[in-house]
Amino acid sequence: MPVPEPPRRLLEWYADQPLLRAVVPGVVLAALGLLVFWGMFDAVQERDDFSLWDRPVLEFLVGVRSDAVTAVLAALTFVTGPTVLPIIVLVACVAWGVLRREWWRPLLLAGAMIASTLLSLLVKGLVARPRPPEETMYIPGSETTGSFPSGHTIGTATFLLVAGYLVASRRRTWPVVVGWLVVGVLGATAVALSRLYLGYHFLTDVVAAAGLAVVVLGVVTVVDRVHVVRGLPPTEPEPGWSPEPPPATDPQPHASAQASPTS
Repeated sequence: MPVPEPPRRLLEWYADQPLLRAVVPGVVLAALGLLVFWGMFDAVQERDDFSLWDRPVLEFLVGVRSDAVTAVLAALTFVTGPTVLPIIVLVACVAWGVLRREWWRPLLLAGAMIASTLLSLLVKGLVARPRPPEETMYIPGSETTGSFPSGHTIGTATFLLVAGYLVASRRRTWPVVVGWLVVGVLGATAVALSRLYLGYHFLTDVVAAAGLAVVVLGVVTVVDRVHVVRGLPPTEPEPGWSPEPPPATDPQPHASAQASPTS
């Protein structure tokens, strides 16, 4: 079925606006992440909706703890905490810059991690939500900052999503994009689960943190795509999209064939 004239013209106009096309995906991501965060924030403030699942989920996970699973998730929560994760990020960014001889993407990743940390601390201070009861914690009294949002979750989700985007945006193939999404979602989910299982957070804490990580991803997407588009010549394609191969040309004739016959 043919596209009606006004929508077709709108699509044609949109396709001819590279800067707008660079901005829209990131704005959509940021809006979706903000929507998720606000939903969790409202539920916590009103003590209704999604927050009604906080205690049942916490009590269920605490009730099914086992020594083996606890050891694995305790190690995971340590690696993704404020002691180890910053070292991992620093090493990754420096290695990326040195090995690839570029600093734009490593600096974007480092900036995203700093932004997510500051955002988490700001919201924690403003909301000042108490942690779950100490008797539910794996190590009682080990967590003293605000519960909302989960710093471990926002840090891990930001690292995996932003790093994955910065790689996948230059290699836009299905295996790379799907791999990025799978690793990002599963990694962030595993860390969120560890924080719930160990009794350090409520369900709304980790979901809100994931929403904020998507907000940071959206901002990074806008900044990176605008930077790339502005740096490209008008005829150069966006990164990740290969141009059509040049037409085949006949091989150069051998010099002997070009030489003029001797008299």
